[in-house]
Amino acid sequence: MLRKNWTRDELIVAFNLYCRIPFGRIHNRNPEIVALAKALGRTPSALSWKLANFARLDPALKKRAVAGATHGGKLEQDVWEEFHGNWEALAYSSEKLRAKLLPASSQPIETQNFPDGKEREITAKARINQGFFRAAVLAAYDGKCCVTGLAIPELLNASHILPWKESAANRTNPQNGLCLNALHDRAFDRGLMTISDAYTVQLSKSILKSKSLGRQALLCKYAGVKIHLPSRFHPQADFLAYHRNHIFQP
Repeated sequence: MLRKNWTRDELIVAFNLYCRIPFGRIHNRNPEIVALAKALGRTPSALSWKLANFARLDPALKKRAVAGATHGGKLEQDVWEEFHGNWEALAYSSEKLRAKLLPASSQPIETQNFPDGKEREITAKARINQGFFRAAVLAAYDGKCCVTGLAIPELLNASHILPWKESAANRTNPQNGLCLNALHDRAFDRGLMTISDAYTVQLSKSILKSKSLGRQALLCKYAGVKIHLPSRFHPQADFLAYHRNHIFQP
């Protein structure tokens, strides 16, 4: 049988899926892999192997034994670098490709009927990229709050380390995200909590002085505790340093 080479567009949408599903669920029986493979005209095994090849490029996974991780082509490396060089553009492009390939009912966010007009396009792009960012961050942390381990999706947020308004280039970068429950997300966003360079929880003195109060107690319980690091897309050290130096209220 003649071997069919992977195209750039196929690899872009494959990398989108790599970002969206937890690493431990990359296998040829995963329904999301099966569905996308069918849409691409590939076998689930071929697609899952391709996702594993992406893993060989991930610094957080290089020390792990990953099936398929010792092989791969230059085009995969190019797509990896394209995403990391411009998350905003590639996330949006990959979501549009994904929308064309998969039925609307399988989309976690509305991606059909992309609007015409510059302003509406900007709004749609922001909304779609927010959905991608959330999916990528929650998948990296296996759907669990990195502080408490809470695993209820409705109570979890993909928290930006560098604020949305202050770093347009990293709005969709999963390394600019932490998976936090709603309470710790709000504390992190308001500078009442931060993460040390050793990945431990640090709290503002204003919180530590109020241990007797209910919600403060929920925060203080985790002071000094090391967060659960993601399987991939580790939070970038300089992003965390910026949060400590410019947002955190000691």
